[in-house]
Amino acid sequence: MNIPEFTAIKKTGRKISMLTAYDFPTAKLVDAAGIDGILVGDSLAMVVQGRENTLPVTLEQMAYHTEMVVRAAKNAVVIADLPFPGGHQHWTRTLEDCAKILKDTGCHGVKIESSAAQAPVIERLTNAGIPVLAHLGLLPQRIQQLGKYTLQRQKETLLNDAHAVENAGAFAVLLECVQHDLAGEISESLAVPTIGIGSGPRCDGQILVLHDILGMSGYVPKHARQYAQLAEQISQAVNDYKADVESGGFPTKNR
Repeated sequence: MNIPEFTAIKKTGRKISMLTAYDFPTAKLVDAAGIDGILVGDSLAMVVQGRENTLPVTLEQMAYHTEMVVRAAKNAVVIADLPFPGGHQHWTRTLEDCAKILKDTGCHGVKIESSAAQAPVIERLTNAGIPVLAHLGLLPQRIQQLGKYTLQRQKETLLNDAHAVENAGAFAVLLECVQHDLAGEISESLAVPTIGIGSGPRCDGQILVLHDILGMSGYVPKHARQYAQLAEQISQAVNDYKADVESGGFPTKNR
């Protein structure tokens, strides 16, 4: 799948499916399942690195993980997060950073935490041939300013932001933790698809963190749903292995 094909899904009425992935083996499984898009999110700071928030992730780390995912994905579009403070530097620096990600990894596009203020940057990126997924609503890279993760309800601001980034050339808009009716109104007013996370059922698609749906993150966010309990299965397997080694059951005996 390519970016125009991804964007065109909205016209068919089919909901778009997206998940995060951060390495080759999990991305391969996600891609084989037929997921439309894989986001290599800066959430890897918390999910993979054990950080408190997304701020410490570097451009080099994002490129490292994205390149692994791209090698695994044969069908899904792969989008890389632009880490903090991406999109808020001078446009030439942002262009250089985004171009480096695309050139070094082969991904299809970048995600940028956005507002109407970033529209001129998005326009320059798209004019340079860099597809942009604009991220609106709750912006985790602003956690120090926000203080906590809360539902976003600023109707006039969010509608203005959404139309500004669409007009600037964003191929889709990610809506995080936007009040559900407002997210629906935004989705219906845009020609490009919206991808929701914690923003209700009226978005054109949905995205979740892979480790959340697999039961590996240690908790279930309010907007997520667990489809497996892999943490329990992995713990049991490791405990069984340890017991077999200590008892002499491995490698001398089969289970």
